[in-house]
Amino acid sequence: MAEAMREAMPFNSALETGVRTLAILVEAYPSKYDIQRLLYFDYLVVHSRDANGPESLHPNIPLRNGELLVRRGVIERGLLLFISRGLVERQISTNGINYGASDEAGPFLDCLQTHYSQMLRQRAEWAISEFGMLDNDELRIYFDEHFERWTREFQAVKMPSEHLL
Repeated sequence: MAEAMREAMPFNSALETGVRTLAILVEAYPSKYDIQRLLYFDYLVVHSRDANGPESLHPNIPLRNGELLVRRGVIERGLLLFISRGLVERQISTNGINYGASDEAGPFLDCLQTHYSQMLRQRAEWAISEFGMLDNDELRIYFDEHFERWTREFQAVKMPSEHLL
């Protein structure tokens, strides 16, 4: 039963993450991104305020830096879902595997008219305009510098005393 409930959760599911990734790839078109770059941009879209951007798409929970460590698998599942629907294209080269939006991806996103999907597209546009020109090393350096700040935030949360356990 718990497995069925987890499968039905829409947040941070393959579907939700796939839609976010698709929005990023549509904004970046015709560029193609690898998983690590998509991981960075997904974080920027969801927590844009952390990078001095617009209001974050999701609430800023105190331990959100841990998301960078667990998000990769969900992004991969979202990509596979949208590859199977012909909305994302996979390109394999000597440099690795990159993903790009197909010609049908933009029209598909245009069909999504919810407030959330509009905010998502705005955050994706912001993230690509602010960080899209950085190469992978520059993007990694940016995250390394800011991840240190997020790690300090993580360490500031105190664990309960042993006698309370």
